[in-house]
Amino acid sequence: MAATDRSWPDFNDPGLLDARQAALLIDQYELAMAASYLRRDMNETSVFELFVRSLPRNRHWLLAAGLGPTLRLVQGLSFGDAELEYVGRQGFDPGFVDYLGDFRFSGDVEALPEGTIFFANEPILRVTAPRIEGQLLETLLLNQLNVQTVVATKAARIVLAAGSGEPGAGERVVDFSPRRDHGIDAAMKAARSAAIAGCGGTSNVAAAMRYGLRPVGTMAHSYVMSFPSEREAFRAFLADHPGDTTLLVDTYDTLEGVRNAIAAAEEAGAELAGIRLDSGDLESLSRAARTLLDDAGLESTRIAASGDLHEGRIAELVAAGAPIDLWGVGTDLGTSRDSPVVNGVYKLVADRGSGGDWRDMVKRSEAKATVPGAKQVFRRSAGGEMAGDVIARADEDLEGEPLLVPAMRGGETVAAESLDEIRARATKQLASLPKRLRAPAADDEPEAYPVAYSQRLAASVA
Repeated sequence: MAATDRSWPDFNDPGLLDARQAALLIDQYELAMAASYLRRDMNETSVFELFVRSLPRNRHWLLAAGLGPTLRLVQGLSFGDAELEYVGRQGFDPGFVDYLGDFRFSGDVEALPEGTIFFANEPILRVTAPRIEGQLLETLLLNQLNVQTVVATKAARIVLAAGSGEPGAGERVVDFSPRRDHGIDAAMKAARSAAIAGCGGTSNVAAAMRYGLRPVGTMAHSYVMSFPSEREAFRAFLADHPGDTTLLVDTYDTLEGVRNAIAAAEEAGAELAGIRLDSGDLESLSRAARTLLDDAGLESTRIAASGDLHEGRIAELVAAGAPIDLWGVGTDLGTSRDSPVVNGVYKLVADRGSGGDWRDMVKRSEAKATVPGAKQVFRRSAGGEMAGDVIARADEDLEGEPLLVPAMRGGETVAAESLDEIRARATKQLASLPKRLRAPAADDEPEAYPVAYSQRLAASVA
């Protein structure tokens, strides 16, 4: 199919959830705290940071995703009459309801750009705003960024698996996940996050339209079964969809299906762009199918594979030299089945006291302690590879690239990025990963990537 014009969609569109609907995506206790802050005139400028305390199971790094749509929601966040009436019925006083009626986020945000690799304890987003505004964003930010980072990271690992540990193979991977995703909103986010990681298309037509992605699809077994014979089904499909047509060949007997696809293309006088294998021993079947296609002079016909694929199996098939050109990945991509959760947290790290001076804020709970003060992350590189990160005070100037950059100023988004810009960053980031961290195997335990605190920051927690 022809590639969709990518000039018109807004890649930062939040999908099915708009800013008004997101207004009450707030845990109840945040409303209770905010009402108390307002009553006690405790709305000083404060700093909150979002970070991951420890990397999830089977993950040695994470790929940041979801910032663009999240900032769109934050910028448009407001409470309508129905929301205000509901809050009032929950027992909140009229003064607080009036405050919410005028609510607009007015603060600043620094964040890792989408497509940036990060590690545990590194702030991926910093909010500087009046205390109530910063507090009310907590659930929305975590809800949006956690899940999109989960899927982007999984998709990036699949891309690496399809490329033998090297980035750049994303065009060979297609998001087949919407029927396995956890709802409509999740399916939209999965397609967008997979695109960030470099995947070459999606079966989700709604996401393809909204985000300007390439819609990709073949046919289902039900189509083949609806005709008197497999060859007749193939001949009809080729006639009705001439051009970039891929036929599903494993409804009955896979290799006989390949022969029928070849014959149907000859009879229809149509190009056979590809065949799809959806079951069985994909290595042996792909080799046998490749031989049949080549013997028929169809060297350019692609072989696609699908069927509950996961990154480990893809890596095995690539390492074995299976002649598979395209990977359709559903459940494993959309749900990150082996590691489905990123436990991002959002914590107060500094505020201006009643005297107007900045104060570092620290939580000392066992196993949940935080590092005080606003922070920045500096990344050093050597020989084209990431060499180590230092988490520092925000006002420090250390060796390396500062990763947190301005994302919002005064409640307005600084600059929205296009899909091409984000994909290019993600590809560059994956290429700069130390090779030991590119292995797709879940049980692989490479030496950890070095992340340290600066001397100043370490002294504040000593």
